[in-house]
Parts: sequence; C-alpha cells; structure tokens
Amino acid sequence: MRIGFILTNLAGGGAEKAVLNIAAGLAERGHRTDVILLEHVVVHAVPAGTGFHALTRAGETISKGWLGKRLAARKLARLLGQLALDAPFQLLVSTLPFADEVAQLAGAPVHWCRIANTLSAEVSRLESSDAAKAARRIARYRRMYGARSLIAVSEGVGKDLRAGIGVAGSRVEVIPNSFDFRAMKQLAQAPATLPSRPYVIHVGRFSGQKRHDLLLEAFGTLGGAHRLVLLADDAPGLRSLIEARGLAGRVEVAGFQHNPFPWIAAADLLVLCSDHEGLPNVIIEALALGVPVVSTDCPSGPREILGAELPGSLVQTGDAAALAAAMSRALAKRPDTSRVDLTRYSKDRVVRAYEQLAGEQA
Repeated sequence: MRIGFILTNLAGGGAEKAVLNIAAGLAERGHRTDVILLEHVVVHAVPAGTGFHALTRAGETISKGWLGKRLAARKLARLLGQLALDAPFQLLVSTLPFADEVAQLAGAPVHWCRIANTLSAEVSRLESSDAAKAARRIARYRRMYGARSLIAVSEGVGKDLRAGIGVAGSRVEVIPNSFDFRAMKQLAQAPATLPSRPYVIHVGRFSGQKRHDLLLEAFGTLGGAHRLVLLADDAPGLRSLIEARGLAGRVEVAGFQHNPFPWIAAADLLVLCSDHEGLPNVIIEALALGVPVVSTDCPSGPREILGAELPGSLVQTGDAAALAAAMSRALAKRPDTSRVDLTRYSKDRVVRAYEQLAGEQA
C-alpha cells in the first residue's frame, strides 16, 4: 500500500516527530510511504525508505494567509496528481490545522486529518485574551473538521472533537502516536554531554501552552541539590523568566536536542506542566526509559497514560504549589514506572491501525 503524510514542515515539534515514527514503521513493513511538506524546512530527519517531497526550495517558507493557503493548495494538488501517476495513494494523512486546511483545499483523495491537540482547550485559552478571535477559531475548526474523516491521537482528543468542537457528523478513529521502544533505549545509550549534578528535566518548546512560568515557580520552592534542565531553545522570554525568579544558577537551558533520550534517561524526574496537550510523547518516552513523571492533569493524554497506575503523578493545571509537592514526593520516593502498560503505544500496534485504515480505502 502507498500512504502519504502531509505536513507544513519538519521544524521540530512533537507532532511532526510522531508522524515520522509512523511513516518509518509503515516503511519497515514493506509499505510505500511519502512525506510531503508544504515548505522545505527540516529539523527532524526523514526516515530511510520514505519518499520526500516539498513544495518549496530548501529553507523557503510560505505565506500562512488566505492567498498563501490557496497557492500552496494548487501546488499540492499538482504534486499529488504527479505522484499518483506512478502509484495511487490508499491513504493520505495531514497533521495540524494549517496542513489540514491546505490538503482539503487541494482536494486530496482518501484524506484523513490527524488531530494532535485538544482543540477546545486551545480555543478556551485564546478566549481569555480575545473572545472574537476565539469565536473565529472554533468556527474555523467546525468548518474544517465537520463531516470529515479524523484520527485523534488520544481518547481525550476524540471526545473533545465530538463534544468540545462539535463535529458529531465526523468519523473519528483514535490511533495514538507510535513508539519504537527498543530503538529508543538504544538511542539513550548514545554519548551526550550531560550535567554532572542530579537534575529534573522538562522537554518542550517555549510557549504559553507549555507553562514554563509555572514550572519555574514550582521548582524555585524546592530545596535539595537538583538542577532543572530545559530542552528548549534559549529564547529571550525564557531567559527573562529564569532570571526574574533568581534561578539562573539552578536552571540549564540545553536547547533542542536531536536525540533527547540520553538526557531523559539520566534525569531523576521528568515534569510536564502544560495547560493542554494531545498525547504528550515525553511522558511515554520517560516511562519507557524508567524515568518517573509528574504531570498536570491537562486535556488530553496524561490521565490516559498515568491515571490508572500512577494517579499520584497527576496534579491540577495551573497549581504551582501542587506541582512542587508532587515533584518533591517523586524525588523523595521514586514511583514504580513499570506499573504503566505502554503496549498500546508500541510501533507494531499503531502501524497495524494505519494499515487497517489504508485497507479500507483500497
């Protein structure tokens, strides 16, 4: 079967990384896979055996406005037509709203939108600062995703699409992100220049959703010898938050890491403190490497992963004191990560789900 994945770019986000993992798993099982970028911006490497196509020259971005979407859609339709001359697609999957909209405008065949975030939480966050913009955003999502074929990365995202966004007429299939646990453990053994002192780690870009402010407030109240390591680019706003709390000597901004697994594996604790997610990869990655996790109980994903076996690892969103207390407990008495069953996130199980979808379209 031939399966294609349409993305805006490969600029380093978790959603893009997850798609590449799925494409790699399908290619390993003998399927023909293609990664199609609307703009040729690449941080994550495309897996071997996967075709690569981009609508622009290397490093060139595209306009994200009304006209830019339609110009990209015209180019995408032309490219998809050319690729189909060689062999037709049984399944095309776009990821994240911009790519979803462009793929729809292009009339992509056998097209499914893969929803990687809890969209109503995003709208609610926006509503607190700009109610009119929030209203336009949810109207856009209802227009884009109503009566469509949708892949939700978690049960929470699926429920949110139906109840929070209101796409009751759409078909929603829940297929989580794919993880190659054996490869991950091998990558964790790679050489890396790690801190010499014990540390707590947070992995995520600097954005309001990820709540670095909450993390720094909580960490600042902890005693002990632990440092805080942030796998995030050293943005001026992040540096200002660190300095404003007097934590420059205790916090290391290590930047984006192509291989974060040695950093995660050597940590005493991984913390996720987002206001919303879809299915946070880093929680699954940390647990697979035997590293305890403390997470906000945000929509969606953390409770699905941790709630049954390690409910004490979850805290209310936006509560720095509760986050600090949970971090302190986990550092004092290490939770048993082996209690969490990660089978549903295994590469083989996820790849089979995509095969089943593609087989329906054939």
